[in-house]
Parts: sequence; structure tokens; C-alpha cells
Amino acid sequence: MKEHLIRFYRWSNSWTGTIVIVLLVIFFIAQAFVIPSGSMKRTLLIGDHLFVQKFAYGIPIPHLPWIEIPLLPDWDGDGHLIEGPRPQRGDIVIFRYPVNPKIHYVKRCVATEGDILFVHNKDLYLHPSQGNEYVLGHYPKERYEIVEINGLLWVKNPYMVDHPGIHHDPKVVDNGRYPKQIFNFGPVQVPKDSFFMMGDNRDHSNDSRFWGFVPYRLVVGKPWFIYWSWDEEYIPRWERVGKTIPQIEEMMTRSSDG
Repeated sequence: MKEHLIRFYRWSNSWTGTIVIVLLVIFFIAQAFVIPSGSMKRTLLIGDHLFVQKFAYGIPIPHLPWIEIPLLPDWDGDGHLIEGPRPQRGDIVIFRYPVNPKIHYVKRCVATEGDILFVHNKDLYLHPSQGNEYVLGHYPKERYEIVEINGLLWVKNPYMVDHPGIHHDPKVVDNGRYPKQIFNFGPVQVPKDSFFMMGDNRDHSNDSRFWGFVPYRLVVGKPWFIYWSWDEEYIPRWERVGKTIPQIEEMMTRSSDG
């Protein structure tokens, strides 16, 4: 046993061993990801460097980094070597852009299979697939605004209660200069094994309102933690380093309360 460990140690310290280990980590455990745009601020900021948890929703088919060529065929058509749990409502998800799967996007999942949603005057309305009883049992009226339309119960802005980074830009008004989907959209129902994604920076986000649903086969993972962050002037944001998304949201909540 000791001899095997010594051999593995020597191999892992070689160039070949190092490259193989790094690729295995990238393929199956964690991959570095840089936030390039402001669509998720204030939750995730431009210049946040984070690790993506690759096994959160199953094991996606590995792709060669940078050139994004799949290394194995997609036998089951679901984009994963090992199928896993699906993103839940409210999760922040890293996925491949449906229009160009070589590009990674990060957004919040606001609706899952069977859910119905629409946007009216910027407000998001959600009717979960489980129906009215589910709404009454999981969205207490003390915390959430519930609206009844044509016999269906809709939760108005269901994620703003728990995720303080979600916001609108008051300067974006319906004057014909901005896309109509920002103000009014739908209703639409999420198809089987797909998800509706929106940015937390609602009025400045290229998301499912514009290019449609995200199928499970394009889901890559979820943010793990921020390992580095700096602003546009390359000044480190030390308070964000090492933080998970729940910790970032807790910081925002404390800041707003204080």
C-alpha cells in the first residue's frame, strides 16, 4: 500500500499528473467562473471570481476548458453523465446559454417545470405547478402578497422577500426606449425538465424573458463561494472573499437593517 501511495505521489507531482488532476477537478468538482456583467448585482458583482459546484445538479458531460468541446457523447440527451436533482425555485444556477452553449450564464431560477408566470408592470407573478393549496401552505400572507386571477392564486414577487439583491431600476420606465419584456411578459408555462431564469438586476438582465427556457441538459452547477473579488478599478473587495451566496445575502440584509 505504501509503495502505491509513493508512486501516486510521484505521479501527481509530474506535469502529466498535475494536468490530469486539475482537469478531473474542473470536470467533476469545481470550476472557476468570473462574473462578467451586472445582470446579477447586487447579489453577484462584476469582478466576483467564484467556484462553481459542478456536482450540485448531477455530473455534467465534461467539456475541454476554453474551447468548450464535449469529451463524451450525450447518450441520454440530458447533458449529464450522472443525472441529479433539478434546480429549485430561488436557486442561482450556472448554465450554458441556450442561444450559444459555449457561453456560460448565471441567473436565478424563478420557475420550474409546470409553473406558470407572467410579468406585469415589472412585477413577477408566479403560480406554482402544485396549485392553489400549495400557495396557501407555502406562501403565508403575512410575508407574501397573494393575488387571485381567474381562480388561480399568484405569488407577487415571490423571491424579493428572501433575496435582498433582487431589485428594479427606477430610471427604467415604459417610454418605448426599453424592451417591452421588462414591463410586461407572458403568461407562459415552463415545459418539462426546463427552467425560467431571471437576473437579480431585473431591468438590466438578458434572461429567459428574451430567449426562452433553459433545459436541464444545459445546467452546469451552482455558485459555491467567492474566492476573489475586485471592482472596476481592480481594488480588492475583501469583505466578499470566501463568502457563499447566503452569506452575501445576510450581509446585505444586515446592511439594510443597519
